[in-house]
Amino acid sequence: MNKSLHIISFDIPFPANYGGVIDVFYKLKALYEAGVSITLHCFEYGDRQVQTELNKYCKEVYYYKRKKWVINLTLPYLVSSRNHPQLIKNLLKDDAPILFEGLHSTFLINNIQLKHRLKLVRMHNIEHDYYDLLAASENNIFLKTYYYIESKLLKNYECRLHNAQYILAISAKDYIDLHKYYGQKVKLTPAFHGNKQVNIQTGKGDFSFYHGKLSVAENNLAALYLVNEVFSKRSDTLIIGGDGASKELQNAIAKYPHIDLKQNLNPEAINEYIRKAHINILPTFQATGIKLKLINVMYNGRFILVNSPMVAETGLAEVTQIADSAEEMNEKINLLNQQVFSEDQLQYRKDVLKNKFDVQMHAHQIIELLD
Repeated sequence: MNKSLHIISFDIPFPANYGGVIDVFYKLKALYEAGVSITLHCFEYGDRQVQTELNKYCKEVYYYKRKKWVINLTLPYLVSSRNHPQLIKNLLKDDAPILFEGLHSTFLINNIQLKHRLKLVRMHNIEHDYYDLLAASENNIFLKTYYYIESKLLKNYECRLHNAQYILAISAKDYIDLHKYYGQKVKLTPAFHGNKQVNIQTGKGDFSFYHGKLSVAENNLAALYLVNEVFSKRSDTLIIGGDGASKELQNAIAKYPHIDLKQNLNPEAINEYIRKAHINILPTFQATGIKLKLINVMYNGRFILVNSPMVAETGLAEVTQIADSAEEMNEKINLLNQQVFSEDQLQYRKDVLKNKFDVQMHAHQIIELLD
């Protein structure tokens, strides 16, 4: 195989420690292992820094500073802030196909100089729906307004996907939604992840675990729900893991000695908590895309307790317990705490997951589109 590919990432995709970058990192790794020569372009912001680990899988890695202050009344901020003059120059060094990771990275998708290039866009969410839900979840009036405006701009902007030859939907639900507008361009390409096999401990654990990037409004809301509505009425242990916990969440947790907050956990530590927990609890109030943390828990955690939006149209409901109210959640926790995760349950999990998220198979599906 002699295929080359540019990948434009909205963030530096290593360490692979939150949803979007997990998909980016393990996708580029799987493509590299399948023989693709990758040139990676990363937008750099926040506390994520240059990563030599990426050089193992990429022919070249370019870094671009994301703009902090951009005033643009027609483009979403998440797009206009990822515009750097050197990017087009680097893309034009050859004529290889371009994979844009998310709408975030598509500022150049309708650039006349790229008119004849093969272009693919990975959709991690239906972004305008995601930002609309963020607005609904946010209490801060300034952030709520920003999310609302961004949602409207994203909805108008999304039509630029017509400039791509292929659109890679991450979930069945997103595939259906995108197919209505973009037809045969849309391909269902499930999430990439780092699990090669199911690695679950049988038996029992002695705590429940929730994890997520807590600075994200959706995750903050889910964590507050578990603290205030569910575990405030219990005495068994809940551990919440993730970075960026709000003051509101920290104050809520401080009221209860049986609820513990663990911040600054690396991916290995997160996985250790997932494996040791008796129940991994993952409610969400946004049925968008697919949650990468759900896939990770499927491969590594014993019992999984979710609400309906977490598993909507994922094909994973059959290996979870579902509770859509605090009362139901408490009942399910009581039942699960009395059970032992058995060898039969482990085998059933393996059977359900077989081929569903095979990253090498999905990498080859992308490679076929590059011809």
